[in-house]
Amino acid sequence: MKNLIKSAAFLVVMMAALTACNDRTEELITYEANVPVYMPFNEFRASFEKSAPIAISHPGKMYFKDNYLFINEYGKGIHVVDNSDPSNPEKVAFFEILGNVDMAIKGNVLFADSYIDLLAIDITDIDKPVVIDRIENVFPEIVPEGELWFPYAMVDKSKGVIVDWEVKKITEKMENYNQGGWIFRGEMDFMVNTTTGAKWTGGSGTGGSMARFMLNENYLYVIAVPTRLKTVDITTAANMAVIDSVDIPRNMETLFRLEDNLFIGTTTGMLIFDLVNPKKPSQVSSYDHIRACDPVVVDGEYAYVTLRTGNMCNNGQNLLEVIDISSLTHPYLVKSYPMFNPHGLGTDGDLLFVCDGTAGLKIYDKSDPLTILTNKVAHYPDFDTYDVIPMDGILMLVGEDGIYQYDYSDPENIIQISHLAITDK
Repeated sequence: MKNLIKSAAFLVVMMAALTACNDRTEELITYEANVPVYMPFNEFRASFEKSAPIAISHPGKMYFKDNYLFINEYGKGIHVVDNSDPSNPEKVAFFEILGNVDMAIKGNVLFADSYIDLLAIDITDIDKPVVIDRIENVFPEIVPEGELWFPYAMVDKSKGVIVDWEVKKITEKMENYNQGGWIFRGEMDFMVNTTTGAKWTGGSGTGGSMARFMLNENYLYVIAVPTRLKTVDITTAANMAVIDSVDIPRNMETLFRLEDNLFIGTTTGMLIFDLVNPKKPSQVSSYDHIRACDPVVVDGEYAYVTLRTGNMCNNGQNLLEVIDISSLTHPYLVKSYPMFNPHGLGTDGDLLFVCDGTAGLKIYDKSDPLTILTNKVAHYPDFDTYDVIPMDGILMLVGEDGIYQYDYSDPENIIQISHLAITDK
């Protein structure tokens, strides 16, 4: 009798299991998604060219070197501007570099990202730039952003470089476990900026505070993905090589170097790395803050950090923070100031320049870090500002409406001297 009961119980369990298996079915799901647009690798890697100047429509990051201002046209390339007369800047060329956002220049070589690759471009002759080297897949996860409110369809990286997305209806087979819905299983793979014979000096140029490229003699540090810092040996620009890769347990955003130290702005704080061995940066310390977008500049014994809300910088506040770095191993907050929506910033002597988003450009006397907000030197409101480069009495600013330049050689009489306007949005 006991054996009969056990057999019956076993049959019940098996029938239940078979019924559960029958509940597992497949169904066709149709939905709208960002579908990748591919460019074959050979076409992509032969796409660089120099053209006549074009309209500035979506300016991003900028870089200054030997009287030339290089302005990123977001995702498309770099405007080359002769800035020998800041009151009359002249666009002289456009370098078509697909997927470009960042740049740095050492001597006569321009280093630029192009979606997944890193390029070295000889610009000895502005009219005849030549790609002299390319490292493939330095930035393996860089693709354009798609439409915000749509999921991303499956990516096949063997088809080429993703250069765009199209919102389309797609149909997929999805497994249904009778659990009241389905889960999208696509792959989201993105991160989210006529003169010839130029006389280039041997050193590097100057970038803004939003840079994710940073030069150090014969080495270039790049944020490859938000959590990976790579060191590229550029001793011979025509034979670049990635020699180190460090995983960082935070989302990096910006790089700033002062002497033998690299300051990294992240979404949750500032990291300080030692560059005594330039081939292999090593972390010295960190300063933590609330989650927010975070560019950083350093001047003497203080670091200045702007924190802002918006975009992917959730749960943050809009602040300017002053951090004492006199002891690199123990940085600490000196003072925090409320801002509107600060982005890039820069310093020169006692002056602190802050791009406060749509609240415009704000200039402060920072000689006393405890009274910065009450020592405002000037305010240019009502235009959207992104980043600045202050240098030798001339401030170069990139904003939504174009490139502005100011003469601040007399801090009591700062004046705007030029504006390269957006001409085709």
